[in-house]
Amino acid sequence: MVKRVAVIGAGSSGLTAIKCCLDEGLEPTCFERTEDIGGLWRFKETPEDGRASIYKSVIINTSKEMMCFSDFPIPDDFPNYMHNVKILEYFRMYAKHFDLLKYIRFKTTICSIKKRPDFSSSGQWDVISESDGKQESDIFDAILVCSGHHTFPHLPLNSFPGIEKFKGRYFHSREYKDPFEFHGKRIIVIGIGNSGGDLAVELSSVAKQVYLSTRRGAWVVNRVSDEGFPLDVVLYSRYKYLIKQFMPTDVLNSWAENKMNARFNHENYGLKPCHRADEVAFSK
Repeated sequence: MVKRVAVIGAGSSGLTAIKCCLDEGLEPTCFERTEDIGGLWRFKETPEDGRASIYKSVIINTSKEMMCFSDFPIPDDFPNYMHNVKILEYFRMYAKHFDLLKYIRFKTTICSIKKRPDFSSSGQWDVISESDGKQESDIFDAILVCSGHHTFPHLPLNSFPGIEKFKGRYFHSREYKDPFEFHGKRIIVIGIGNSGGDLAVELSSVAKQVYLSTRRGAWVVNRVSDEGFPLDVVLYSRYKYLIKQFMPTDVLNSWAENKMNARFNHENYGLKPCHRADEVAFSK
């Protein structure tokens, strides 16, 4: 008897989960709470409850050579680092090529997932979903949760004493869409991760002044490496992996830090962190 699998979410992970289930002779049913595929990468002008949200200018940090699905290469004419519109287009091509849409129940929310009374012997789950105000119960042999992890913003206001007296506007980057409403404003962007770096640069084109705040500095890495090749393609080769196995960590750190400082000296900009390069979280 064919095993039934519930896939929750039709973003990048959900689509590949459906495909893998089909490859293994399983029967997948994907539940997507919105009206379309794409998850995080489907831009909407207004943030939606229970769904990840991106700003209009988002470009992925991973090159197409490294991020493409192994069984469906990204077209040659797509840029190395794709805008979110191109990423969604690629997902649509993938879903159409493998005929995945027929396994997706759109505008359907999962209400509950519970082990069946005989779970110890059957391994099955009771799943209750809701669509158009009507609930439906199904039994599945496995659950694949592909709902992502960028849905809920972390906004620790208790870390900012006096915030209740602040007369300006404050919000999480999840709510940001484009820079035009901030023309002539004085802005502080807190955090020097990917979103913080993106927003600080973009806002600087229209704002009166932009400050970028970071607790401990950061190693800033360019997407493009030597000779114009994508950085991740250059770094994550078998040859580089072999070198890392035999070279002392301190030597590798010094090499990487010298390369980054050659682009701009981090100390000159007050950005040199205490941590070494091997702890870097790639930024732009």
